[in-house]
Amino acid sequence: MSKTDTETSRQPKPLFRGVCASSITPFQPDGTFAFGRLKPHIDWLIAEGVAAISPLGSSGEFAGMETDDRKRVLEATIEACAGRVPIVAGSHHVSTKLTVELSKHAERAGADALLIVPPYYMAPTPAQTMDHYRRIAEAVSIPVVLYHSIPLTGINLRTSHLAQLFREGAIKGVKMSNAEPDRICSLLQETGGELSVYAGIDSVAFEGLCHGAHGWISGIPSMVPAAAVRLYEAISVRADLAAARQVWAKLSPLMRLQFSAYHSGGDGAHWFSVMKAGLNMIGPEVGDPAPPVLPLPEEFRDTLAALLRDLGNTVKTAR
Repeated sequence: MSKTDTETSRQPKPLFRGVCASSITPFQPDGTFAFGRLKPHIDWLIAEGVAAISPLGSSGEFAGMETDDRKRVLEATIEACAGRVPIVAGSHHVSTKLTVELSKHAERAGADALLIVPPYYMAPTPAQTMDHYRRIAEAVSIPVVLYHSIPLTGINLRTSHLAQLFREGAIKGVKMSNAEPDRICSLLQETGGELSVYAGIDSVAFEGLCHGAHGWISGIPSMVPAAAVRLYEAISVRADLAAARQVWAKLSPLMRLQFSAYHSGGDGAHWFSVMKAGLNMIGPEVGDPAPPVLPLPEEFRDTLAALLRDLGNTVKTAR
């Protein structure tokens, strides 16, 4: 599969460093896209200091959306961003054909890079998964960030697999959503820091940034981006470990609440219910998650509001 002249004419930009917010997809109660809520959300994220925005990641609820709706959401997000920060577009799907289609659309629409989780549900082998990324790389000229999420895909590409894809030029970055901080460390060491590696789950953000991760893409950067930026700058810009510990002391309880159900295997708050509830409390209204994920139960709302206030946010309402 060859690139068209239009697709190869763009000179890809280097991947971002810093905090990337996974922008949400606002829905109406009937499940349709709430266009009017998107730009205020994007404006707020940028005002909070993020270095990049990634629409149609997990927080964009891409898995519950049809292909055409994903394209519409991406186009609207790129328009709302208006070039102020890079766009790292989620263009993943269950098949290579549909992933390539979405990836080529994202490049044409103006995305700066792609974020792509391995094909979910079918659980291809590592060799098949690597070929999936090679085919995507043949079809586009913008950088691909591999979204490494074992629990939601059943695919565990090892450090050697990821390094091989990087050396071949199939990927330029990895969002490491793995609860083992050493996965970030080993990947940085294997590639000499040349591969852009991002902390992809909040529980490893502190250690990952200390290991030298190039940035952070996860729930906390998307819900309380200003606080995430403070942590990133303390560790990665100023090398001020004492200040970073103070920031993390306030962020880590929020991280534990956010991922309480995820890490326990069921009990607790759902990470995305926490995220949308938090955004509604301190930013422009973004609505509720799309079912089967439901709004945050009342029992968690006062705790969430208190944690957000402790981070310096003005909470409009906890209800």
